[in-house]
Amino acid sequence: MTSLPASTRPLIELSGVTKSYDQGEMQVNALRGVDLSIGRAELVAIIGPSGSGKSTLMHILGCLDQPTTGTFLLDGEDVSAMSSFQLARIRNQKIGFIFQTFNLLPKASLLRNVELPMLYGGVSASERRERAMVALSRVGLEQRAAARPSELSGGQRQRVAIARAIVMNPSLILADEPTGNLDTKTGNEILQIFDDMHAAGHTIAIVTHDPRIAERCHRVIRIEDGAILSDALQRAA
Repeated sequence: MTSLPASTRPLIELSGVTKSYDQGEMQVNALRGVDLSIGRAELVAIIGPSGSGKSTLMHILGCLDQPTTGTFLLDGEDVSAMSSFQLARIRNQKIGFIFQTFNLLPKASLLRNVELPMLYGGVSASERRERAMVALSRVGLEQRAAARPSELSGGQRQRVAIARAIVMNPSLILADEPTGNLDTKTGNEILQIFDDMHAAGHTIAIVTHDPRIAERCHRVIRIEDGAILSDALQRAA
């Protein structure tokens, strides 16, 4: 069978994905046979109540965990049964993470924080600096490159986290409650950055319970009790 060209193949393909955890004598089924396809350059919100399975799905999509059963293709690669070393490579090269708590190194400069994924990826020092400055420029913080996270507001710290997420030019940007620690005005500014990133061709999946985010995404996937309850296209990408 001839495989699809990379340009037309979905970026994310989950088929029959389950995830179970043993808690003493009880087994918890966090995901129950999830089938999901996300194309390139989509802006997707994954929503659901606490305990719905959306965090587990995020861990699967981010290659932080593996399915109990089923398959997961990311950018054409089957990551379902990869080793820890292989998954670390995938995370570094193909996934940019943005977290609610920013996860910045507090004693390192903004430049150093943004350089970090490239350090793990073996990029030369001169190229690291150049690419980190470009990424900081994209979020409006190139003039603060020498500052430390403690000198910034919450919105600025999230901008640094976004710069770090995009610096390796990943296939997928995965955001977990990216506005959860921000006030409404600052949160909307961060969402505008996501809009701009999407317009530039990035594929973005945002795991959230915030209706503001869902309203701005082109597609909303609702998960409950470990299964996809609905998958709705809101407006054309």
